[in-house]
Amino acid sequence: MELMEYHKPVLLTETVDGLNVKPDGIYVDVTFGGGGHSKEILNRLGEEGRLVAFDQDEDSIVNIINDSRFLLINENFRYLKQFLKFNSISKVDGILGDFGVSSHQFNVAERGFSTRFEAKLDMRMNKKSPFSAFDVINKYSEEKLRLVFYNYGELRAAAGIARVIVENRQQRPIVSSEQLKNSLGRFLPKHRESKILAQIYQAIRIEVNQELAALKDFLSQTIDVLNSGGRLSLISYHSLEDRLVKRFIRNGLFEGEPEKDVFGRVDIPFKKIGKFIIPTHDEIKRNNRARSAKLRIAEKL
Repeated sequence: MELMEYHKPVLLTETVDGLNVKPDGIYVDVTFGGGGHSKEILNRLGEEGRLVAFDQDEDSIVNIINDSRFLLINENFRYLKQFLKFNSISKVDGILGDFGVSSHQFNVAERGFSTRFEAKLDMRMNKKSPFSAFDVINKYSEEKLRLVFYNYGELRAAAGIARVIVENRQQRPIVSSEQLKNSLGRFLPKHRESKILAQIYQAIRIEVNQELAALKDFLSQTIDVLNSGGRLSLISYHSLEDRLVKRFIRNGLFEGEPEKDVFGRVDIPFKKIGKFIIPTHDEIKRNNRARSAKLRIAEKL
């Protein structure tokens, strides 16, 4: 399988430029996917450089790069520090992350990520996980479902959607995307069907994969893992992710403000590098997945 067929890397040059790659440095790509970003980092490394990549999706292993400087770890990036330590790495010079669902995951119908296909309710990024979209839809209480749709899908009709799902699953389990869509017909007006379905799917997917919790775990560890002067180069695709990244870069926290010392100073771990970057119109034309991407770059102080 060709790398570009699996997944077109978004903001490729800008994201790798953001790492300010040193030829002999150690770098981490925490979202390996099709390997596009990793390949570009390796192009900029010298013989003494090293690249470690993470991806919890076993499908990504097909894209492994045959290079002695490269190591792929088939695990969730929330275990960044643990697996770096296991491989005798305590500090690195840069970390790249391209969050969200890969083009490959969207395009394989049976994974259940896309609203375009009829499929079983799955949405697992790690196919070995026993917990899937089926469990969220058929086992969560009405109140828990409401919170998932409200917090992760930002749906104003979250309460109604949760209530209808509970009513419908009492007749028979909801096992497929088509069943779910049909049960929620009243919330899907033709002119907004795609947008609302995307929000519903996003909410379920975030819950299944614990995406925001994993992102927080990962970001928190970067403070200890990065060398002084090391870079974060992170792409987000929706406001929930981007808000966490933005706040973390600004003050090392996900909510609230950092405490001041007796002199009124705050200890902030990162400095922002430039403004956030979005794809050009030409890139969006070539790769529609890039349309909502937002790149933020920061340097460890």
